[in-house]
Amino acid sequence: MPAPAFRPRTPEPRGAPAGLAELLWLMWRDPLRIWSKRHFREPVLWGEGRFGRAMTVSDPAGIKRVLLDNAAAYEKGRVQRRVLGPMLAQGMLLAEGDAWKRARRTVAPLFAPRRLAGATRRMHEIAEARVGDWLAGPGGVIDIDREMTRLTFEMLSATLFSDEIGDQAEGFERAVTRYGETAARADPLDVMGAPDWIPRAGRILGGGAARWFEASVSKLVRERRARLANGDAPDDLMSALLKAQDPETGAGLSDVEVSSNILTFILAGHETTARGLGWTFHLLARSPQALAHVEAEARALDVGDPDWVEKAPWTRAVFEEAMRLFPPAPVITRSAIEADEVCGVPVYPGTTILISPWVLHRHETLWEDPSAFKPERFLPGEREKIDRFAYLPFGGGPRVCVGATFAMQEAMLVILAVARRTRLESLGGAEPTPTQRITLRAKEGIRLRLAKRP
Repeated sequence: MPAPAFRPRTPEPRGAPAGLAELLWLMWRDPLRIWSKRHFREPVLWGEGRFGRAMTVSDPAGIKRVLLDNAAAYEKGRVQRRVLGPMLAQGMLLAEGDAWKRARRTVAPLFAPRRLAGATRRMHEIAEARVGDWLAGPGGVIDIDREMTRLTFEMLSATLFSDEIGDQAEGFERAVTRYGETAARADPLDVMGAPDWIPRAGRILGGGAARWFEASVSKLVRERRARLANGDAPDDLMSALLKAQDPETGAGLSDVEVSSNILTFILAGHETTARGLGWTFHLLARSPQALAHVEAEARALDVGDPDWVEKAPWTRAVFEEAMRLFPPAPVITRSAIEADEVCGVPVYPGTTILISPWVLHRHETLWEDPSAFKPERFLPGEREKIDRFAYLPFGGGPRVCVGATFAMQEAMLVILAVARRTRLESLGGAEPTPTQRITLRAKEGIRLRLAKRP
């Protein structure tokens, strides 16, 4: 008889919408707490207030309209551009129009299967080595959230920078954490549309992290540009970015665009994968039956097999289900630039569209037992029944994450390495509490025990 499904700890939805002052406070403190019970039950909610018209869309057909069918009528949300723009404005995450199209055409080939094959081998080696380090350490108890940050950064460093910044891993880790806790949070002044010249507390507190990021990455770009000119640069993603040309125009990316895209990979790529893995191991440690399936795949699998991903369906399903319950990027925003209609509701220019994977992935009309951890939802034969726009861990439409396949394979390799060589155990006690920063973090961190497998 199967054991009862594990239901992780999450904030209780509000009984009623927050008032203006409380909403502004929660947007800064923890946006996960703005959602009411109605959001998890109704496909569309809209209203008009002090800051304009807003619509929350949790209907897959409506989401498809915004992200795909009529994507040209929408641009990135105003608040997101204000918050992240100072660092990422020239990267694919925030670029719009022709600038985004050119960057996307230029960057997409860098994640082609041929390149991913080489990256897979390197990431497998790194994961195996890091698991060995954990097992050799004292006590066996690790902060899995922090270790996933370090491990995924090491993988990014190896594949993107040929290990040239490996000695800066701790600096990047501190800067990512600092930036997420301060500068990357939605300030009430940004929500209210206040002029940029008015100081924001988050930007002041996180300014040092932002400047460190920009200076460090700009230096790397300059040094790599010089190595390319000398003919001794490694063939990695960073070199490819600097050499890449738009297939339509032949134009390359400027150093500023390259730097912004590298920062995007770090903040929106490495950080999201790390958070997804932390939640995955938390869920697996509380779900012995799912863990047993993953352990069996890990023992039988050879990641040198070209079809290794297809031969690890439980491993993939576990990670996908973890991203359903704890989507690393918990909100997608768009701003209408043209009139439209979504789910029968008029959309006027300037309307803010909120698509929240946190809400969507737990919506009562879309998922059976939505609060339960059930990886079998994503096994072959069941995965195909899920509407493409009911599940958005990597976004959707033309702006879907360009590195989604890279991130999925990276995560699976880590999960398999841990399951192959360790016994994953929960420490019991209070569960970690999710909180929204730039990604979905565990407020207290996640600590687990890794015991060496006989």
